[in-house]
Amino acid sequence: MSVRFALRSFATVSSATLAGLAVFASPVSADVDVTPVSRQLEKQVLLKGSTTASYYWDDGSGRAGDTGLPASGHPMQKGMAASPSWPLFTEGYVVYKGRKAPFFVGDRGPGSPSNRGIMLDLDAKTFAYLLGGRFNSRTLHVDGVGGQGHIKVEYVITKWGPGVGKKNHPVPFSTGAWSRRDRNPAKPPKDQPVQVAKAPAKAKTEIPAEDETANKAANKAPAGSGGAGQQAITGKTATTTATTTATTKTTAAAAKTRGEQDGSTTPAALLAGLGVLGGGLYLARGKVLRRRASR
Repeated sequence: MSVRFALRSFATVSSATLAGLAVFASPVSADVDVTPVSRQLEKQVLLKGSTTASYYWDDGSGRAGDTGLPASGHPMQKGMAASPSWPLFTEGYVVYKGRKAPFFVGDRGPGSPSNRGIMLDLDAKTFAYLLGGRFNSRTLHVDGVGGQGHIKVEYVITKWGPGVGKKNHPVPFSTGAWSRRDRNPAKPPKDQPVQVAKAPAKAKTEIPAEDETANKAANKAPAGSGGAGQQAITGKTATTTATTTATTKTTAAAAKTRGEQDGSTTPAALLAGLGVLGGGLYLARGKVLRRRASR
């Protein structure tokens, strides 16, 4: 009995030890793909505000106040920020003097500084980009910014993280809001960008081939020359006149043909015949009078 109990205890301790070794020996998760600002600008704005931001770089080395690896389990990287109250993996971007930089919440903090209104801890590389400085990988500080460690930024949230945390304007870490699930997120601001619908394209007016050719010829002529352009317009007018004349002649010929085929005489033909007959009679009368006078 005692032997079986000892063996069972040994097996339990061995299993627990192996499981613990497997956890600590597992590799660190890969970097998170930070959504670029250009893509975030296309999303709905969920929250807007401003705060004072500091910077940090916790890579687990223990240097420069390093407090250990980030709370999200992902390695320290550019674009990772720490928030005292927002849910982990919340996404957004910050704006400083016209420069925009994306971030996602991958850690907790600042701690006590959040009681003084410092509600966002940016990674050192993003902080350096916003101020035009350089990240020093040896000291984990930002060089070339005159020792500046805090800046006033505007923040825009475009996606809330799925876990616990306050989905509204940040509050100090000491409130414990980071550990409670928020089921009543902030209402998105009303001043959302509105996409203006494009006006429908106007229907293109069809231009006859002859007119289009004439217009092109007129447009190609130099301004004030009265040369090729005027010739094109004159040619177009002559063509139209010739077409009208030909149509009139064709109509008249057709009417004459119909009259001949029907055997009928038009009023114009009757008048012409009467005119010829009257003229003949007048001439004959004149000859008779002259003959009588000569006798």
